[in-house]
Amino acid sequence: MAIGKITKRAVDSLSSTDKEEYLWDSELKGFGVKVTPGGSKVYLVQFRAGGRVRRVTIGKHGSPWTPDNARTEATRLLGMVVEGRDPAEEKIQDKKAETMAELCDMYFAEGVSTLKPRTVAVDRGRAEHHIKPLLGKVRVKDVTPADVVRTMRKVAEGATKAEIVTKPRGRAIVTGGKGVANRVAALLSSMFAFAISGGMRPDNPARGVKKFQERRIERFLSGEELARLGLAMQEAEAEGLNPVALAVMRMLLFTGMRSGEVLSLEWAFVDFEREALHLPDSKTGQKTVHLGAPALELLAGLPRIQGNPFCFPGMVEGRAFVGLTKVWMKVRERAGLEDVRVHDLRHGFASVGAAAGMGLPIIGALLGHSQAATTQRYAHLSADPLKVAADRISGQIAAALAGNPKGGGEVVPIKKAR
Repeated sequence: MAIGKITKRAVDSLSSTDKEEYLWDSELKGFGVKVTPGGSKVYLVQFRAGGRVRRVTIGKHGSPWTPDNARTEATRLLGMVVEGRDPAEEKIQDKKAETMAELCDMYFAEGVSTLKPRTVAVDRGRAEHHIKPLLGKVRVKDVTPADVVRTMRKVAEGATKAEIVTKPRGRAIVTGGKGVANRVAALLSSMFAFAISGGMRPDNPARGVKKFQERRIERFLSGEELARLGLAMQEAEAEGLNPVALAVMRMLLFTGMRSGEVLSLEWAFVDFEREALHLPDSKTGQKTVHLGAPALELLAGLPRIQGNPFCFPGMVEGRAFVGLTKVWMKVRERAGLEDVRVHDLRHGFASVGAAAGMGLPIIGALLGHSQAATTQRYAHLSADPLKVAADRISGQIAAALAGNPKGGGEVVPIKKAR
């Protein structure tokens, strides 16, 4: 063991022997350099913590560790000791710290019990295809808001886009974009909330991160477009296109239900007496769907297949229909509605109701919206209630003046001024 000021010249002059040799700095107590029998020169710091002598390795001599850099790091570590901390123990715990890949696995094993299976499946895909590739090796405690922003930007730019083989004859397309980036940020926020509850970190770096501005695509079918769609469906039916798929499309138009709700609809949920569907689960939880005459007639005309509980059965025994998108693309092309998605049929149901003067609360209730704000997208289609009232009142008066009060409906009495 030797004592002297640790400088580049001093370190370069050290030579290896058949055992470890140390040079301890004469100015900063505890700072030293070790020479191994193999000739490696390693900077370290020695201190006493918890009643025993502890050592922490700083790094090998050479870039980036020069005597000056190592001295600065030694000063920082010794400062921790003065504060009552143990750098050696913290280094051990640091190595044990969970990575983001491990957090993903723990989150889906323990933190998703209240979520719907479909939501969990989608989130798991986002974690596997976006979060793990970009942040998987980063320790949970080290992630910063800047890391979250950087991850969002990469996803938005398509850095994680891929085509993945899921089975011998199946594949999955992983897309990017601003919408996906926003969903990934939301998932990260949920994961960090889970991490906080598990004591992995004290804060949520994804909370408050600014999301990308998304362009909402709202497509509403006009009366003329509905007529074209109806004709296209009739022609497709006459040509033998899958009748179950066409029945699903009509059910979507007649009820404004989500496609998943219709495709998974079981006969046990249908209440012909009360003219309603009682869905035990949906995107917004348990709900009742009120049926109009066309929907009831459609359901009444569907065949029931023994052993299959679904109203819209598929080709596989006991299973629901699949493949709606493929059939829909053929029908919409025939109707000249290539920009209309299956989900837009739900918008079509709501837009007709709004244009007819039905209140947004009624439309929201029919669609099963849990929040009134969701229904506001149809506000610009709503008939002006004052105009509707003016038309009705003036129509009734005009009919009365023409000697046909019944033809205009109930006449509104006009009170004489007193």
